[in-house]
Amino acid sequence: MAAISLQQVRKFYDNGFHAVRDFSLDIGDGEFVVFVGPSGCGKSTTLRMIAGLEDISDGLLRIGGTVVNDMEPKQRDIAMVFQSYALYPHMTVRQNMGFALRLDGVPKAAIAERVDEAARMLQLDHLLERRPKELSGGQRQRVALGRAIVRKPQAFLMDEPLSNLDAKLRVEMRASILKLHRQLGVTTVYVTHDQVEAMTMGDRIVVMKGGEIQQVASPMELYDRPVNVFVGGFIGSPAMSFLEGELRGGSVAGDGYTVRLPAGMAARLAAWPGRAVKLGVRPEIFSLDPTAGEALNAVVDVVEPLGAETIVSLRVGSGSVVARLDGHVKLVPEQPATLYLDAERLHVFDAASEANIGLGPREGA
Repeated sequence: MAAISLQQVRKFYDNGFHAVRDFSLDIGDGEFVVFVGPSGCGKSTTLRMIAGLEDISDGLLRIGGTVVNDMEPKQRDIAMVFQSYALYPHMTVRQNMGFALRLDGVPKAAIAERVDEAARMLQLDHLLERRPKELSGGQRQRVALGRAIVRKPQAFLMDEPLSNLDAKLRVEMRASILKLHRQLGVTTVYVTHDQVEAMTMGDRIVVMKGGEIQQVASPMELYDRPVNVFVGGFIGSPAMSFLEGELRGGSVAGDGYTVRLPAGMAARLAAWPGRAVKLGVRPEIFSLDPTAGEALNAVVDVVEPLGAETIVSLRVGSGSVVARLDGHVKLVPEQPATLYLDAERLHVFDAASEANIGLGPREGA
């Protein structure tokens, strides 16, 4: 196992395109860190630089305390799992899992022992003599994981390994990967565009946009304290809603609404009367209970019953919000509705910089 450290790492190409800008991050020994962001944000490029599959244009990369900028991938003692399973179709599961060890000259008895151990972990021991065409998608991905595990590397690098699986298999494989991480304790860097994967898997999450880090934090820290509009809107499903408005004497007011802010937040923002802001509202802070908080008058747009809950899209003046409500609510499209929101869980973002200006000190800080 090994810590990974990136210090002001950059990647730019001859055409002037900067794929990664001043990326600095320390990943602890045994930590599970997730890089997340939209397509083109630089997350896979950063992972490939750690692996040695992309040259680093500037900055320092250390694995286990050793600078590895100029090392070949095979010298870095890492193992990668890709979106593509990349299994050899003519080989059995056993042969696929042990192939890299055979190339490294590991004795046959040691290869068999490692393959059997990994197969038991991954519940593949009854499939070792099958070939890839005889396996399901989830089984093939487990074989790809097994091929990485048998190498006993310093770190695992995983680049969207579950993207080819259906929704049910993705949930199962997430659980399998997390269980493996607990068992093996190997430093893991995991790339995904799926914020649900990021939230459920990472010890810490690195949110990226345009080649830059936006925020690094634990899943709940990201959710509860997003530093800007991008992070607030990217993390969470359904996404955070935003209403344009301005600060007015302890409230945020906009087209069709006025919401009083909690006393602490109002005090922090009192110096900026009239400032243009965006009010960030999570779906779950809404209720139909008049005692739940501040009233918000709206018009129902779309109602999506999901059984245990109902997702409702509503128009508020010229803006819109999404609410997560009880599964048995009776709301009708194009009819007015009054919702009540928990103002303690609101976010206020500066309209110009999009920074979260309503945050107070963290608990315990």
